[in-house]
Parts: sequence; C-alpha cells; structure tokens
Amino acid sequence: QVQLVESGGGLVQTGGSLRLSCAASGRTFSNSAMGWFRQAPGKERDFVAAITWSGGNTYYADSVKGRFIISRDNAKNTVSLQMNSLKPEDTAVYYCAAGRGVSYYYFSYQYDYWGQGTQVTVSS
Repeated sequence: QVQLVESGGGLVQTGGSLRLSCAASGRTFSNSAMGWFRQAPGKERDFVAAITWSGGNTYYADSVKGRFIISRDNAKNTVSLQMNSLKPEDTAVYYCAAGRGVSYYYFSYQYDYWGQGTQVTVSS
C-alpha cells in the first residue's frame, strides 16, 4: 500500500516556474514507478511525466519535454516535478501516481495509487 500527498501547486504567471512534490508513505515506494498526470476542466487525465523505480529512466509528454523535469529521492520517499517556462495550457490539477510492474508509463491504468491532486494555474 502506498499513500501519496502532493504539494507545491499555486498560481504563477506565464514563463514562471513551480516545483511540485509528492510525499509517499508505504514500504513499496522504492519499488514503484512514479508518474505525474494532469487534468484540466472538462478534459481527460493526461500523462505528464514518469520515472522508473531506480530513477534511471524518465519519460515525458511531448507538450512538456524540455520544460519539466521529474526526479525522485527513494531515501526520502519523494518524487518531484520541476516545471519551467509555464504556459496557460499547463493549467490543471496535477496528480502523483505510483505503480508496480508498470510497462506503459503513459497510461493511467498502469498505476495503482493516486494522490488527491494539487492545482496549478498559469495566468497569461
């Protein structure tokens, strides 16, 4: 069992930066792939970024590649998402997710545990 709590969301102007954090509890965190997804009003939940359990591989949606960086610290049971050069279209609720045995990191059904989400709003 893994419990996830996101933090770090807020309001930022276009071009600004935010750093989201996800604190995980549970013995299986270090064995779990971690992902960030986002959902804008009236839209589906979309993949943003993912990182393997070792941190050796990362994956990004094309829309955030080069602007966002995902990282993890297994000693602290945290995963972070550094978001730079933010755009209004990045506005959404951002969710942290954890999964074991993830093969297709882009698909939300691969993840077993989800946080409650944190709101990110980018003003133009």
